[in-house]
Amino acid sequence: MNNQPLVRVTLISLAAALGGFLFGFDSGVINGTVSALQLAFNSTAVGTGFNVASMLLGCAIGAFFAGTLADKAGRRPVLLITALLFIVSAWGSGIAGSSAEFVLFRVLGGLAVGAASILVPAYIGEIAPASLRGRLISLQQLMIVLGLFFAFLSNYLIANAAGSAIAPFWANFNAWQWMFWVEIIPASLFFICLLLVPESPRYLVAAGKPQQAAAVLQTLTPADNAEAKVADIQSTLVAERKPALRDLLTRSGKLQPIVWVGIMLAVLQQFTGINVVFYYGATLWQAAGFNEADALAVNVIGGAVNISFTLLAIALVDKVGRKQLLLIGSLGQALMLTTLAAIFATSELTAAGNLRLDGNMGIYALLAANGYIAFFATTWGPVVWVMLGEMFPNQVRGAALAVCGILHWLSNFTITMSFPVLLASFGLGWAYGMYAAFSLLAFFLVKKLLQETRGRTLEQISRDAMQ
Repeated sequence: MNNQPLVRVTLISLAAALGGFLFGFDSGVINGTVSALQLAFNSTAVGTGFNVASMLLGCAIGAFFAGTLADKAGRRPVLLITALLFIVSAWGSGIAGSSAEFVLFRVLGGLAVGAASILVPAYIGEIAPASLRGRLISLQQLMIVLGLFFAFLSNYLIANAAGSAIAPFWANFNAWQWMFWVEIIPASLFFICLLLVPESPRYLVAAGKPQQAAAVLQTLTPADNAEAKVADIQSTLVAERKPALRDLLTRSGKLQPIVWVGIMLAVLQQFTGINVVFYYGATLWQAAGFNEADALAVNVIGGAVNISFTLLAIALVDKVGRKQLLLIGSLGQALMLTTLAAIFATSELTAAGNLRLDGNMGIYALLAANGYIAFFATTWGPVVWVMLGEMFPNQVRGAALAVCGILHWLSNFTITMSFPVLLASFGLGWAYGMYAAFSLLAFFLVKKLLQETRGRTLEQISRDAMQ
């Protein structure tokens, strides 16, 4: 592959991966606003949990319908709608005057996050060459963690400048409102970039537009390979019929085994508790005895660790392989989560009900938490999205991603809603012990069920999956 197509594929992938940045920012911005929202809307503990988790309901809906809609209308148009939803959600979340208004705009943002979560890796996977596909799809996760980091950093800087998240800031609007409005800038950039990228050639072939697909492929691969590539793509599709949800079923009416494996990955990525760290990080560390400023600073540290180890994942994913990284990550996450569970379970409570981490226990907890983030960022964070973007046959990719996407986000919703209840009822130790058990379960399921996809074309993967 000469330099010109490689540069073009990389730039297109980066433009699409801005959806991942917004995914991360929208997920992380809530982290520093939880306490402020509780005061602003006078929410109960359950109400606060729903304010945080409401976006995830939109994510589930967005992930489900985006996949099937993208099979009908194309990847690019649906991504453009996604960018507009990000803009509207960011603006509306900041102007909300009640929990009901806030939830409405957060659900709209969730539609965008859910759509971006499945369409970005699918789109990049469909334009990327096999030798670079893992790295380029991993840009999605890099952008997610960059989005998380900048959300944490933005929250920290705004809260620090204002005095607290609930305090007045610019133009007499509260700091928490500006935390949401910052997102309008990258969302607008995402929309502009999407106007410049081409449609997926694999969608164009499925839509009966082989000449347009060949024209796109000529800009992405050596020109003499474009027609042959179109023919190869056509060989993996059901002739004269667009993809549909019914393609996920076998002739006996059961869900195809490859879809079950995708569901396993999508659900277990969430059940290891990663988004408890990102959504409730400030609340978690305050519960562990840190003050608000220190808790927000710890979030920034975690974000930096996340970015650093995601870069390591990009370097490894096409060399070590997907399955091996997931196995290593499962055991590493289980070890770090077990350490956290032991520290939190053996710590005493203060009169205010917070944990008191005596001696060096606070440092050990911080190291274990960042160790967990490091393992996740190197393995389950990016690799799950790589696998979901490439493991399904061409004919069912959009539909399979729809099913995996909705279950991924419903799992996220379940974990996010349950954490405040677990924290109040059983404490941090039991909560993290449960997440450690799911990490250990993930190891055995991946070892038994997952097939390696490294270095193979989507068409080779499609043919093997359909056998």
